[in-house]
Amino acid sequence: MAHTTKGKKQLLTRVRRIKGQATALETALEQDTDCIAILQQIAAIRGAVNGLMTEVMEGHIREHLGAEDLTAQQRQAEVDQIAALLRSYLK
Repeated sequence: MAHTTKGKKQLLTRVRRIKGQATALETALEQDTDCIAILQQIAAIRGAVNGLMTEVMEGHIREHLGAEDLTAQQRQAEVDQIAALLRSYLK
């Protein structure tokens, strides 16, 4: 997965930010923080995860599905994998 290797530093920065947000959510729950603040934190985490997913998926599509040297069979296998992933992610 060359696209995740090239953007590794940026992806890890995003993951660490999400980790920090999850820790803040845990702390908020432990401290009985107002439910609106908790909901806002959950929404922020969801947005961050969606952004990460979009970035990695775009790289995957460009690198793997967009590769000019793929056979029709290989391209179909890649499409099937992405379709299955999307079905799982969007549940």
